[in-house]
Amino acid sequence: MDISIHASFLPHDDPEASLAFFRDALGFEVRTDVGQGKMRWITVGPAGQPDTSILLAPPAADPGITDDERRVIAEMMAKGTYGWILLATSNVDGTFEKVQASGAEVVQEPTDQPYGIRDCAFRDPAGNLIRIQERS
Repeated sequence: MDISIHASFLPHDDPEASLAFFRDALGFEVRTDVGQGKMRWITVGPAGQPDTSILLAPPAADPGITDDERRVIAEMMAKGTYGWILLATSNVDGTFEKVQASGAEVVQEPTDQPYGIRDCAFRDPAGNLIRIQERS
């Protein structure tokens, strides 16, 4: 089988803030930006990896979602428990410094984990957990 990861989804509630975080703090390329206002779908991805993307999307745009579900999604996003992603870098300390300098909310400074990974963590403007681990 020939299967690869093409895109993953993260919600946003402020497209401009999310765009600035992924483009400016993480250095991702903007691939598409469609819609207007808060109803924007923005695709970003790492430079040099055109086949791998993150779709930043309004979380409750689906007309099949109930008002109660929209409320739960908004509450989970506010607590930072709705979305997350794991990224990798060859230099977690350097990446941490750059992302921290952008003003991003730090969740965890670079740490050697007992299971052999060195990683750090941030929250993006929508509250999504962004973990970054060092490639071995």
